[in-house]
Amino acid sequence: MGTRPTMADVAAAAGVSVMSVSYTYNQPARVSEATRGKVRDAAALLGYAGPNPAAQGLRSGKSNNLGVVLTEKLTYSFENAQARAFLSGVAEACLDTNSGLVLLPNSRMGTDLDRIRDAHVDGFVLWTTVVDDPMLGVVVGTGKPICIQGGPVFPGTQLIGIDDVVAAHAVGAVGIEGAKHPAVISFPRDRDRQTHIVFGPDPDDATFPVTAARLTGYRQAVVDAGVDWADIPVAFVPVNSRDEGRRAAEELITRGYDAILCTSDDLALGVLDVGADVRVTGWDDSEAAQEAGLTTVAQSLFDQGRDAARWVLGTRPDIADAPWSLKVRRSAQRHT
Repeated sequence: MGTRPTMADVAAAAGVSVMSVSYTYNQPARVSEATRGKVRDAAALLGYAGPNPAAQGLRSGKSNNLGVVLTEKLTYSFENAQARAFLSGVAEACLDTNSGLVLLPNSRMGTDLDRIRDAHVDGFVLWTTVVDDPMLGVVVGTGKPICIQGGPVFPGTQLIGIDDVVAAHAVGAVGIEGAKHPAVISFPRDRDRQTHIVFGPDPDDATFPVTAARLTGYRQAVVDAGVDWADIPVAFVPVNSRDEGRRAAEELITRGYDAILCTSDDLALGVLDVGADVRVTGWDDSEAAQEAGLTTVAQSLFDQGRDAARWVLGTRPDIADAPWSLKVRRSAQRHT
């Protein structure tokens, strides 16, 4: 197999300088139309496809790649509907700018941190993580633009997401209306991901900012209803899944709790799977939630992923709070 023709080969065949060939591909306005024609004809004859993108990237310091760092293992991005929607939005922004997308796992230690630090990308979009994640310092240390979905707030980064506290207060008020014994099923509280029930936990103890914000809103809804937060059991689960929601619901319903506020649709759908007569609310307004008649908070993670990527890639000048709405359906009504 012959060697790949070079820019010098094209210049020799066209009878022009190497600089003229470079200008033809990179700054065409700097050479005449006649010279551009000679270069293109010679390139076609030699089978020259243009400058090597990797070499161009090394010279310019740009890779035309966007890094997406996940809190979960890589498989989560394909298994979870909300993560898939977020990544689809990121991918659309990459398509608009002809950028590649590099998925990076985050175990918060060793090889993963090195991989993130050395990633050949122009910036990072981060899926929500804990406030004490060492990865945050690593990405900020690269000096590249960074946007985080859902938090935490961290110096040198941009945040995108909805006002979780206000939204949680709104859906929580609907979910516990008329209930005598409300409860909560929540995302993990911290990186240890322990499975346990805590009565009246301080939301500020949660190092996952999304968990802290939603518990803060739920607590305010409970207090407004005249119920002591200290009497409210919060079942923390290790992962966001329907199975975990079902498992936690079975224990809470056995204890007589008649309304369950969940921090995700997946957890809430697990509650509905139990088949008990309890009020249930979720979060995200997934297709499965709509089909099940679940009362929930609607937000577009697709739009957030797209806007986060656009900001990092420089095609969106600013980021404002993302919109959300309350969807009240039959799951917030008891049937007896």
